[in-house]
Amino acid sequence: MADTLAARHGRPDLLAVLQAGGVYLAIALLLLFNLAFTPHFATAANLRLQVVQVAPVALVAIGMALVIATEGIDLSVGSTMAISAALLPLYIGYGIWPAVAVAVLAGAAVGAVNGSLVAFARMQPIIATLGTLVACRGVALVLAEGRLTEIFDPVLGSLGNDAVLGIPISVLLVLMATGAAAVAVHRAAFGRRLLAVGGNRAAATLAGLPVKRTLVTVYVISGVLAASAGVLSTARQGASDPSFVGLLIELSAITAVVVGGTPLSGGRVRILGTLMGALLMQLITATVIQQNLPDSTARMLQAGIIVAAVYVQRGRSRE
Repeated sequence: MADTLAARHGRPDLLAVLQAGGVYLAIALLLLFNLAFTPHFATAANLRLQVVQVAPVALVAIGMALVIATEGIDLSVGSTMAISAALLPLYIGYGIWPAVAVAVLAGAAVGAVNGSLVAFARMQPIIATLGTLVACRGVALVLAEGRLTEIFDPVLGSLGNDAVLGIPISVLLVLMATGAAAVAVHRAAFGRRLLAVGGNRAAATLAGLPVKRTLVTVYVISGVLAASAGVLSTARQGASDPSFVGLLIELSAITAVVVGGTPLSGGRVRILGTLMGALLMQLITATVIQQNLPDSTARMLQAGIIVAAVYVQRGRSRE
């Protein structure tokens, strides 16, 4: 009986702590490690570099979190970034803002296709977005004719590298997106519908909720945020390279979402946790690079983290 009570009162508490605060603990441990073993880690220049580099992943992860909250997934985010990057140099002759608008609208179009396949064609999200992953990367390479294109535009360069009151513009955009997503989820009717659809889609349909519209909306948001991330990546690099932009970013985004506390089973979403998860992914990559380890090490660590995070969530759901 004592062992049963200990299991009932001890293990769930540990799982709850890991689920709610595991990402913060991991970030703290990585920061302590780097402060102790990485020279010049705490310099202003290095810290600024880390938050600027995490911006595209954070934007993609926020959109991914909304999709996963509906018990879906979006594997096409990296390819959407590539299309966004490929379109910028094609339309920049009309002005930087029209070019950015075209790139973002392309992301919305990809999201609308994904959402329609899931909502109306009733395809499994992993199959639908896997198809657009392959197709969109191919379209991006065709648009760019398979080559890197340098972009010399001061406004675009400012978007990727300049700051306002000491805060990088890309970071401000991420904070705005995070705030808007948090308000939409926790304060708006859209958030209640989103969680209802993810929690029990059949019940949400019977309750008269606009399930199909909600699904299409979250995939469109994911596409828009992924396209915006593609613009930021291109702006920071000063060049469009569709063969590289967004490559494997879906792995980092999904890991950020799951380790941030959003379950793959849907029905719940943690926006701040997702942002912290994206920061954790960036710190892992930075630590691997600064310790002169191969990039494959970071990929293996990310894979291990997502397996551990899913196990913790699964353990909680069984209690």
